[in-house]
Amino acid sequence: MPDFSSVFKSVRDTFETLPAPSKYATAFLAGILLTIFLLPLFQPKQQSALPLVAPTPLPDVVVPVSLSEQESILGQLYETAAPSVVSISYGLRFEGDFIFTPISSGSGFIIDDEGYIVTNTHVLQLPDDISQFIEEEDIEVSETRVEVRMFDGTITEAEIIGIDLDSDIAVIQVDVAPEILRPIDFADSTRLRVGQTVLAIGNPFSNDWTMTSGIISALNRSIPGLEGFSIGGVIQTDTAINPGNSGGPLINLDGDVIGVNSQINTESGTNSGIGFAVPSNLVSKVVDSLILNGEVEYSFIGIQSRPVDLDLINAFSLPNNLRGVAVLSTFEDTPANDAGVLPLSGQSVDVITAIDGVPIGDFDELLGFLAINTVPGDTIMLTVYRRGEYLELPLTLTSRPSLTAEVTQEPEQ
Repeated sequence: MPDFSSVFKSVRDTFETLPAPSKYATAFLAGILLTIFLLPLFQPKQQSALPLVAPTPLPDVVVPVSLSEQESILGQLYETAAPSVVSISYGLRFEGDFIFTPISSGSGFIIDDEGYIVTNTHVLQLPDDISQFIEEEDIEVSETRVEVRMFDGTITEAEIIGIDLDSDIAVIQVDVAPEILRPIDFADSTRLRVGQTVLAIGNPFSNDWTMTSGIISALNRSIPGLEGFSIGGVIQTDTAINPGNSGGPLINLDGDVIGVNSQINTESGTNSGIGFAVPSNLVSKVVDSLILNGEVEYSFIGIQSRPVDLDLINAFSLPNNLRGVAVLSTFEDTPANDAGVLPLSGQSVDVITAIDGVPIGDFDELLGFLAINTVPGDTIMLTVYRRGEYLELPLTLTSRPSLTAEVTQEPEQ
C-alpha cells in the first residue's frame, strides 16, 4: 500500500499556497478523486459468476481421417500411378527469338527404365490454325522442342522416337537417371467390361497430376484417326477428360494402363461425359513397332460398309437378329475382291459376321480386330452370310494404301 501520510502532506502544502476561491474548488475535486481511489480498497471481494478457467492446450496429434475402403484404394492408386505420369509441352523457337513458345501441351506416361514415354501424336503437332498462320505470315521456325516435366520436379527435353497418325499414338524418350523413372504396366484390354471402374491421371487445363474417376461406358467404339482411317476397338468412358489429358493413361483398379486418353465428344471443348481412350492392346502393339521400326503397318481388306439395319433386313429377308458388317462395295485388286466378297446388289448383300471364328458385331469391332490382332500378309477366315447361308472365305491381308493412292473411292477399310 502507498505511503498516504507523505502524499497527504505534499497535497496539503500545495493547497495552502492557493488563493481562497481556488482552495474550495481544489478541495472539492480532490475529495472526488480520493473517493474514487480509495473506494475499491473497502469493497468486499466477490467471486465471479463464472470462474475463469485457463484453456487446456491441444495435444500435438493429428487425428486420422476415417476413409472408406474405396477411398483408400483410390488414394493408394494415385500415389502409385501419378509418378509414372508426365506433363508434356511442345514448343517452337521462331527466327530471332531465344525462347520457345509453347504451342501444344498434354500428358504421357513412362513405360520402361530406358526412358520411353507414350503420348498422343496430336500433342506433338501444330494445331491446324497455328500451322496455317505460320505459313500465311511466312514465319521462320528455327527449332522445335518437346519439354517433359516429371512428378518429382525434374524438367528435361525429350526426343521423338516415332509417331503414328492412324492410332494417334507417339513415343518419346528422355535421358534421365533410371532411379527417377517409374514405369507403369499395360493391362489386357480384351478383359475389359462395361461398368468397370477406371481412373484418368493427367494435366487438364495445365492443372498438373489430376485424377478423375468413372466407369467404362462402352467398348469397341471407333474414332477418327489423324490420316483419314478410323481407330477401332476404342474405350468409351464417362471419366472427366479435358484438354491436357490427351496422352495420359486410363488405368484400372490394379493400377495398370487399359488405354490412352485421346479424344472427347463435346460441343463446348470441355468434358461432356463422353471420352475415348485407345485400348492398351493396340497401344502396346503400336509402341513396339515404333520403337523397333519407327513406323506401323496396318492390315487392309478393301471394303466400304453399312450397318445391318431394318431396310436391309426387309429388302433381303435377313434374320432380324443378324449382327455383322454389311458390305456396301469392294475395291479392285484388294483382298476382299480377290477373296470373292460381293458388293451390295439388287439380289443379295454379304454380311461379315466373324473373323477367324470371333464374332464381329459391327464395323467398329472389325476395325479393332484387324488393328490389334493382324498384320499385313496374314491370312484370315471371313465368315460371310449370303442368301441364307454362311460361307467361309479365306482372305490374305495387305497393307493400308496411302490416301493419295489411285482408287475409285476413298477406302474405308
